[in-house]
Amino acid sequence: MIRIQNLTKAYNGQKVLDGINLDIAEGEIIVVIGPSGTGKSTLLRCINYLEQPDAGIISIGDTQVDAAHASRKSVLKLRRNTSFVFQNYALFANKTALQNIAEGLITVWKKPKPQALQEAAQILSDIGLADKADSYPASLSGGQQQRVGIGRAMASHSQVMLFDEPTSALDPEWVEEVLQLMKKLAHRKQTMVIVTHEMDFARDIADRVIFMEGGRIVEQGPPQKIFSQPDDDRTRAFLRKVLR
Repeated sequence: MIRIQNLTKAYNGQKVLDGINLDIAEGEIIVVIGPSGTGKSTLLRCINYLEQPDAGIISIGDTQVDAAHASRKSVLKLRRNTSFVFQNYALFANKTALQNIAEGLITVWKKPKPQALQEAAQILSDIGLADKADSYPASLSGGQQQRVGIGRAMASHSQVMLFDEPTSALDPEWVEEVLQLMKKLAHRKQTMVIVTHEMDFARDIADRVIFMEGGRIVEQGPPQKIFSQPDDDRTRAFLRKVLR
């Protein structure tokens, strides 16, 4: 379903992604872990061209984009196959929760406004925020804002949802409500790639855990293997630090 081939990205001559190769099956949940600054978020942002890769081919469904000659049309098509959940919510401050979810349906998918608002209302109900439809982001808790952000991603019915540390900006009391919503999506077999520092969550939700360091995939496998018997010394050293 998703194929990433030789994905490379550098900033100021420093390689952040160094030849990433990765295949992801439909319905698979991939959790990416590793030290800060090792390219995890850049990987997500390159998958849907929020960042322009220097080299590499990304295929999602029947859409393929080669960084060597990526056209605007092909990039837009690729983005329509993905949805992105940001760590800082990235909601429109001047729009209600309902309008935030409906916005992409109207502007990207060109749905009539009444239909878009109806679909957005159903999503708000699904994520447990029906009573917040007319609330603006400033009046919502961090957990509620992030759930609206996830709801907005759900509205696109994309082939893959990309989560960039979705709980890192949250106070501890709001983390669980966001993780529970993501588990709900997992039960629906939504394909997801998740960058997170929540190791217990990674162990619980992932079909496959990927450990990155230095812009490369060092090791990958089922969570029980990665967390209990990793093969690489770098994986073991990282887990010793974060699982204390």
